[in-house]
Amino acid sequence: MNTVVTALAGGVLIGLAAVLLMLALGRIAGIAGIVGGLVGSGADESGWRLAFLAGLIAGPFAAALLGATLPEVHVDASVPVVLVAGLLVGFGSRLGNGCTSGHGVCGLARLSPRSLAATLTFMAAGAAVVFVARHLLGG
Repeated sequence: MNTVVTALAGGVLIGLAAVLLMLALGRIAGIAGIVGGLVGSGADESGWRLAFLAGLIAGPFAAALLGATLPEVHVDASVPVVLVAGLLVGFGSRLGNGCTSGHGVCGLARLSPRSLAATLTFMAAGAAVVFVARHLLGG
């Protein structure tokens, strides 16, 4: 299938999931908040959170069962680098009170100025990290 078509379909599905979660539960589909809320949430909150995360994990497997060709994933970084990067992303998500899905998808759709600032900040930080890693450190 064409990359443009699959990207468009993926974007539509992400938007649909965000809208359905907002309509059904009045919640923002921010993954950092969903995962973070599992720690201190009661039983009534943990059910939908676990179901949402299970759907994220099961999605690629369901697509493969339906015959979709999944992209090959190749990570050039070492395990320690990936762990540190994950911790930094998690720290940044908490510091910014949200993540790419919460601010970039849901917040921008709500025309939130705070989400616009957060999205511009994490996109600029990501671009800077890639520039430093690829061009200055020779990675």
